[in-house]
Formats: sequence, C-alpha cells, structure tokens
Amino acid sequence: MLDLTSLLSNASWTRRAALGLAATAASGVALVALTPSAVLAQQKKGPAEVPVEELMKAADLADVAIGAADAKITVVEYGSMTCGHCASFATKVFPELKTKYIDSNKVRFIFREFPLDNLAAAASMLARCAGGEKTFPMVETLYEKQADWAFTNGNPVPKLFDIAKQAGFTQESFDKCLTDQKLLDDVVATRERASKTFGVNATPSFFINGKRMTERTDQLESFDKLIQPLLPKS
Repeated sequence: MLDLTSLLSNASWTRRAALGLAATAASGVALVALTPSAVLAQQKKGPAEVPVEELMKAADLADVAIGAADAKITVVEYGSMTCGHCASFATKVFPELKTKYIDSNKVRFIFREFPLDNLAAAASMLARCAGGEKTFPMVETLYEKQADWAFTNGNPVPKLFDIAKQAGFTQESFDKCLTDQKLLDDVVATRERASKTFGVNATPSFFINGKRMTERTDQLESFDKLIQPLLPKS
C-alpha cells in the first residue's frame, strides 16, 4: 500500500527528490511518476481552444466547483498546491474574481488538480478528504499557508497535519487519507488527462469557456479581457 505519510516523513526525502518524481516510500513502494513541469513545457503546446463538452466531461474525481451551476461562463483552473504562482493567484487575484463574477452568478469556477510533485499530490488528497463544502476552503487555506508547509526544511507532515486539524481531521483520518491509493490514482488521472487531452504544461493554467488563457494570471484585468466579451449585453 502506498504511504505518502511515510514518504514525506522519511529522513531521506527532500524537495529535490519530490521534484525528481522518483521518490520511494519508506516501505519500498514506488510512487507514480509525475512528469516535471519543465519537461511538459518543452512539449508541444496545447490547442488555443478546446471543446467545452470535452473539457466538462465527467471524470472519476468530481470537480471542485463554486458559483452558479447555470452560469454562462465557466473558468477552469489547473493548479498545483506547491506552485507559487498558483498561491499568488489564489490569495491576490481570486478574491477579486470571486467578488466581481462568481458571487454575482456570472461565472462558475472549477479547480482541478495538476500536482507538480508528490507533496502537491498529498496536499490535494487532504483537500479532497476534507469532503464536500470543506474541500475548496481547504484548498484556499493550503495556498494561504503554502510557505509554512511547502517550502520549509525538514518534514512537512506536522505542518500539513496542523492545517488538516483545523478542517476536522484526526491523526487516524489524516493517515488514512494519505494512504488512499484510489484517491491518488484519481488525482494523477486528472493531471494526465489535462496534459494529454488539453495540452496543459504549466500551472496555473486556465480555460474560459474552453478558450485557453494566455494573458498574465497575476492581475484581474487579464481575466476581464476574456470574461467581459462573454457577458450578456445589457
């Protein structure tokens, strides 16, 4: 059985090992290999636009979504929990985007996992295990506190557990989550589909009604340029 807890707490584990994506759990069970974003970036770029029906096709892992289900505009983000640019978007741009478009029922926002390393996969699993309406707030909290757990020296597990406890995790449920092979497989499958089908090769990547966003993601104005023309004319 895969044991991410053992992996992350293993004294031989380092962030370089995670980014090398050949890390092995203390039990000797190999983790799935994730292609580094630097390699993905060298691959052929994906299409500028993808069919909305294909983008929104149901998968084994249900979408993490907020906003009106019948909104005319859907923004899909592929993000990694250890991505600094993703955290910057989540903490600086997303609150404005939410106020302006999501809270007013103009946009439905969907977050999908695209882990860049095993630590990111572990964090995504914890957000999923929070369950239901707690999942998206957990994603937000992990981004807000990213510096506390993703970029520290030593074992990141205690820091992750401290955050998880705030969402109601016990030590037992925390460990159970990080040994859930099916959940890990589903998270990785989400990433693989994004890479192979939609050409996602960096995080964060956004699709707005199927159109790939190529503007800067660190300012609301970039989203305005793509969203405003899609709004109903008053």
